[in-house]
Amino acid sequence: MLLPAGFQLQSSLSQSHAPCLDFIYNPQTGEFMGRTATSWALIFIFYLFFYGFLAGMFSLTMWVMLQTLDENVPRHRDRVANPGLVIRPPSMDIAFSRSDPEKYGEYVKHLEDFLKPYNDSIQERNDLCLVGEYTEQDGEQEKKVCQFKRSLLRQCSGLSDTTFGYAEGKPCILVKMNRVSIETGNASETQISCVSVNSALAMQYFPSEGRLDKMYFPYYGKKAHPGYVQPVVAVKLLLTKDDYDVEQTVECKVEGSDLRNNDDRDKFLGRVTFRVKVSE
Repeated sequence: MLLPAGFQLQSSLSQSHAPCLDFIYNPQTGEFMGRTATSWALIFIFYLFFYGFLAGMFSLTMWVMLQTLDENVPRHRDRVANPGLVIRPPSMDIAFSRSDPEKYGEYVKHLEDFLKPYNDSIQERNDLCLVGEYTEQDGEQEKKVCQFKRSLLRQCSGLSDTTFGYAEGKPCILVKMNRVSIETGNASETQISCVSVNSALAMQYFPSEGRLDKMYFPYYGKKAHPGYVQPVVAVKLLLTKDDYDVEQTVECKVEGSDLRNNDDRDKFLGRVTFRVKVSE
């Protein structure tokens, strides 16, 4: 007997969908997605133990590795054994007009914000350390912090001249070392020295001669030495009117008994170069 074409098509579609439905759930065998409940339970338990074992191995390995580390001093310091230098305001190209406060206002704000932790009222809470002697505290749990008062920067402190010399066309640049736990031997007679690459530009340093006193060393790390502030050197560029509208390239270096500042492979190791252009 001939069946209507529509019935034949519906029958064939039903037959083609039946295997798909049976794969998702087969009522005859009780399988879901090709596995029985027992099979799914066994494979779940297997992967639970397998990944649990891997997580345990990883955790144990990390715990053993962490036991070999010192919380205060990095185990390997081959890349940061010598400190780099950074400047404030944080710009490698400083350009402004001395007669326009809006041009140099951002630089002044950066310096003011940076020096807030150095305010004398805050630093007086810290310890008075012996000038010219290392402040070694290897046996103490929490290290004391030596005072570095903002007033030490004198004409570049922002106290007597709130524009840090920018209004008079003789800007102050603050230079500091990165926080690296350098040894006391490396800190011996540490100082910052700057030169103008393309001219005989006069400069004035605060503290005198750009020296970083030994009492601020060694640095024991952020966790053991809370409240520590890096000593900074202020460099006042004594530009004249003849220097205006001329880009001045200045290079500053940190100098010490064993500190490196002339590695051609790393232009930022122990030195920093920036440009200053002042207009009337």
